[in-house]
Amino acid sequence: MKAKIQTFGRFLSGMVMPNIGAFIAWGLLTALFIEKGWFPNEQLSSIGSPMLTYVLPILIAYQGGKMVGGDRGALMGAIATIGVICGTEYTMFMGAMIMGPLAGLVIKKFDKAVDGHIPAGFEMIVNNFSVGILGLIMAVIGYYLIGPFMGVILGALSAGVNVLVTHGILPLVTVFVEPAKILFLNNAINHGIFSPLGAEQIAETGKSVFYMIEANPGAGAGILLAYMFFSKDKKTKGSAPGALIIHLFGGIHEIYFPYVLMNPLLLLAAIGGSLAAMTYYTIFDLGLSGPASPGSIIAFLLMAPKGSTLAVLLGVVIAAAVSFVIAIPIIRLAGNKHEGSLEDASAKMKDMKAASKGEAVSASADAIEQQTVAIPAEEIKHIVFACDAGMGSSAMGASVLKKKLQKAGLDIEVTHASVSSIPPEAQIVVTHQDLKERAMKSAPQARLVTITNFMTAPEYDELVESLKTNKE
Repeated sequence: MKAKIQTFGRFLSGMVMPNIGAFIAWGLLTALFIEKGWFPNEQLSSIGSPMLTYVLPILIAYQGGKMVGGDRGALMGAIATIGVICGTEYTMFMGAMIMGPLAGLVIKKFDKAVDGHIPAGFEMIVNNFSVGILGLIMAVIGYYLIGPFMGVILGALSAGVNVLVTHGILPLVTVFVEPAKILFLNNAINHGIFSPLGAEQIAETGKSVFYMIEANPGAGAGILLAYMFFSKDKKTKGSAPGALIIHLFGGIHEIYFPYVLMNPLLLLAAIGGSLAAMTYYTIFDLGLSGPASPGSIIAFLLMAPKGSTLAVLLGVVIAAAVSFVIAIPIIRLAGNKHEGSLEDASAKMKDMKAASKGEAVSASADAIEQQTVAIPAEEIKHIVFACDAGMGSSAMGASVLKKKLQKAGLDIEVTHASVSSIPPEAQIVVTHQDLKERAMKSAPQARLVTITNFMTAPEYDELVESLKTNKE
């Protein structure tokens, strides 16, 4: 069930993540040039509305169509979504998320139906006119059906959001968001849900509190600080400072997930910190001008509207302070129960979960060697590090593994990718244990290595050593 939810969430975020640069450009444009921006400019601020109304939804639909129907699906998605955009007064991010993949599916089914039935010499005219005709039909359907339908849905959602904000209960959303993040649904939540809702708020007020819910690095920072000062395990205590730097300044929140999984009671600290920060942001009517992605404190502050930078920063400090205070007794009381390292505790928890489900426990170093022998070491040329979105923790993990391979004198290419889009040429896949099922489905041909901690995973050294030994 969890894997299915992750897959659906990844599909939603997969339409937005590749276009985050465009969202940031629009957010910066809003922060800089609107009437209350840093450098008010009436001419330049006029760019914001067309970007929000047309460019961003069409980019989302293009990506969604491409994910389902390739390049032809991408073009279909863009054509069809213009009908959805013009069929309602709302910004159609969610409409684009529906119409893009739907249009891609239509052209995919059409191509499959006519495959092998097109007379020689007529391929180009059929291919071009099929996209044009079907795209136009989908645009008309979008204008009369999907656009108005999504307008009703968004109207209801907007009314619900207003109720949450008006009655001051929006912070309670963090009770569900923080546990969902630990299950690697952070990208899906932030870009699949909060980005469209935030865009609606920015169109009206120039800022949105929705961009602050998931991206605030304060709660995770507080937990890592508590490990730094109060953990009784030397390895965990020693790895926490590096994780804190990557989390706070690099914006890779996945780095602190294993520290919470090591002691699930720390979810209370994460929830408490986020709840306190969101309560503060709601009371003082604060928000960001665009999505802070990645969730780095640098990106967080860059998206702060003019005159609210310090106020936004204070919310990060509040989240860190509250989570730090809550985490201290949890970490200290659990000290004697978690005498092993972070990796040992995480691996033990993984094995207990696997045993309860009747699955195999995690592989040992010997198992890694034996499994690697199946592919001769001299033939291994490509290792892929996979994470949920293929942009954050996987890039960091690939960098760490690449350096270890180079130090060992092994000439092996290491790349990073989304766990659902692992390239077919991958021979070894390294991913987090919680993404194991999706990685196995995405790359059944590859040898799988699962880790529990992105920074200090012993599996890195075990894999490198086994490759080096077998090659020798």
